[in-house]
Amino acid sequence: MARCYCRLRKVLICMCGPCIFLALLFIYMIFMVCMAMNSSATPGTMVQAQGRESSHFVALGAYSNKGFAPYPFTFWDLHSHKDAIWNQLQLAVDRNVNPILHPNIFELELKNSKFHESLLIQSFSEVTNWDSTQEKFKKLPQQMQDFMSHMQIRDYPTLNQPDGVCGAGAKDEKEPPLLLLAIKTTEVNFKNRQAIRQTWGQVGWRAGTKGNNSKRESGGYVRRVFLLGKEDPEDLGVDLSNLLQSESKQYGDILQWDFKDTFFNLTLKDVLFWSWFSRFCDQTLFVFKGDDDVFVNTFNMITFLQDQLNMPQANRTLKDFMVGDVIGEAIPSRVNKSKYFISDTFYKGLYPVYAGGGGVVYTGLLAKRLYNISKRVHLFPIDDVYVGMCMFRLNTQPIHNPAFLTFDFPAKEEEEMCAYHKILLVHKRSPNQVVRLWANMKKTQLLCKNVPLRDENKKKNRPKLIASS
Repeated sequence: MARCYCRLRKVLICMCGPCIFLALLFIYMIFMVCMAMNSSATPGTMVQAQGRESSHFVALGAYSNKGFAPYPFTFWDLHSHKDAIWNQLQLAVDRNVNPILHPNIFELELKNSKFHESLLIQSFSEVTNWDSTQEKFKKLPQQMQDFMSHMQIRDYPTLNQPDGVCGAGAKDEKEPPLLLLAIKTTEVNFKNRQAIRQTWGQVGWRAGTKGNNSKRESGGYVRRVFLLGKEDPEDLGVDLSNLLQSESKQYGDILQWDFKDTFFNLTLKDVLFWSWFSRFCDQTLFVFKGDDDVFVNTFNMITFLQDQLNMPQANRTLKDFMVGDVIGEAIPSRVNKSKYFISDTFYKGLYPVYAGGGGVVYTGLLAKRLYNISKRVHLFPIDDVYVGMCMFRLNTQPIHNPAFLTFDFPAKEEEEMCAYHKILLVHKRSPNQVVRLWANMKKTQLLCKNVPLRDENKKKNRPKLIASS
């Protein structure tokens, strides 16, 4: 009996071995076929956002102009914050411009220039639980309610503008302007504008300084424009319209729109400026966008920008070029008394990486791209954060440079004789300070001629920030 059992076991082993092998081979073939079918049926890639794998899938070739950017994990995770008003509205827009849900989206965009504008308006009717949203709206601070009441409007009449040119500048320019100074100001800040016109904001051909990478003095044509909304005469107690018109005729550098000039409407200045720039500044290479209380070392700025143009493959890289004092991992301010206060019922999530709004430089090419992408991003009350949102939508981000001091000099560095020769910009200077600093900088120009720009490695750690500007 035992002998028969052993013989039977040998027979089973001889028969089952090949069967098991064939079964495993069959399973492996099924697995490979499924993988092949999956890759051919849904070609695409899991997009990356700042080194992390995103859960958002973008089909290959679905968006032929390569303008569709992945959702950055830092703030564009709208699905987990759907109860906040801005997030709800933006999510409705994103669904309508999703090339997977709407394969013909690119053709629609080309055929209809008002396409995105209609989507922004349409998103208000697509928000779910609108009754609940209206209840949240009533509980927002008054300035937030004012912002929301017109956040879908972007078409405002122009009250004053330069005569058909890209700001004030030399009439005999022999080459395209290197730099346009676009400065945010208000009607009452005449002294700020005058100080800028007399100092770092002078137009025409401006010489640079010899930089680390430059073997000769550089230079370029500079133009200037001031960006304004309209003050309420009742709030001011006086109507400054006539004075501003006279100023515009005299200097040709006023660009004013008919919207209320408030802190939360600074974002409108960006969007309307990008629109104006796209029409009138086709040849301008760079834009400096900043506040009227900054001091700019124009000599260093011109040399710095010329160096960028001489970088390898500059034509390809400059379409995304933006540089400034970059802030990352910032969260909205929830302090009620702060001018940067953003209620969590309006917006939830982190802010994107952005450059501090005191002063930032970007290329003319990027200005036009920002205008186009802004048409599908709802306005946000903090202007520099909104620019960061648009940058992320373009799948790029600003470059940090320690020579942009939007939070002033650290410690006692300002006391050094050549401190202002090491920078590109410093924030919060009065008109009198600007005039005095400019005169002193010219006086010490020879002594500080070879001083390099501030170095990131020598800079002290910057504080963690929760607000902007």
